[in-house]
Amino acid sequence: MDCNCQPNRCIECTVTQCSNHCESANYCSLDTIKVGTHENNPTVKQCTDCLSFEPKHM
Repeated sequence: MDCNCQPNRCIECTVTQCSNHCESANYCSLDTIKVGTHENNPTVKQCTDCLSFEPKHM
């Protein structure tokens, strides 16, 4: 699948399974993203999530 997106050079991303990922570069194509958590008391970066993630439809 070819991505014709414009990379937002302010948002680096390596999650190639996301439909917002620019395949030509490791950047997100969104203007902004929302970051959240799945923990009540996050203490390490693994507790955070990109809530803007949209899985690619294959």
